[in-house]
Amino acid sequence: MVVTKVYHLRQASAVLAVPVVNVFGFIDGSRYLPDRRDLNRAFPGSPRGSSASRLAHLMMSEVVEGCDAGIDFHTAADQRDNLPQVRADLTDDHTRRLACAFGAPVVIDARLRDGSLREAATARGKTVLLYEGGQTRRFDEPVITAGVAGTFRVLAELGMIESRYPPEQNPQAIASTRWIRARRSGIFRLGTELGVGVEESDVVGEIGDSLGGRPTRVRAAAGGVVIGVTRSPLVNRGDALVNIGIPEE
Repeated sequence: MVVTKVYHLRQASAVLAVPVVNVFGFIDGSRYLPDRRDLNRAFPGSPRGSSASRLAHLMMSEVVEGCDAGIDFHTAADQRDNLPQVRADLTDDHTRRLACAFGAPVVIDARLRDGSLREAATARGKTVLLYEGGQTRRFDEPVITAGVAGTFRVLAELGMIESRYPPEQNPQAIASTRWIRARRSGIFRLGTELGVGVEESDVVGEIGDSLGGRPTRVRAAAGGVVIGVTRSPLVNRGDALVNIGIPEE
């Protein structure tokens, strides 16, 4: 855990920065700890529980309890790629204001997952945004830049610093998301890109075989914005291929 002060503070405030929470996962390249548990399903944790539970409890007691608001940073899952996005409870006015201030291309009204950091912190009255973008094990500079700028915008919105990054866009509010899944196994060729708008039944890719046989077209199951894709060329039946964000009405 690294404790730093934000420069140009307008009031008595500070930023607690934790570069890596799951050190075991960071070293092993896996989200699971040695006890085979997912840290982001172990919150709020216990001081006498498993490794994941103890680490979750430490994060809650040493960091979350002393904060008013937080931003949880994530990449996409393995072999997936995410459009820079903020996930938050958009039904709460304060949370929605901070989520929009971040300035990501989309803000998603995302339900709280049991055992997640966001769920446990929200239960304690904290405001939490979850920023996702890019691929795992990659330095994706545009995604990193968007995350840094968005963080400073949120700090400015909270009155902690003077604004340094004016908003570049008005985020599109997403009411729900829907993954398009493979109906067969084979070699997947993506036919769309992140941030692209699609209509229901638009072709977003195709699945073929190694012999060049007739491919199966993959169509959008709903209209919206492409917010996530798989980068794996080999897929099995049921695998997630393209994630569509369905805008608010």
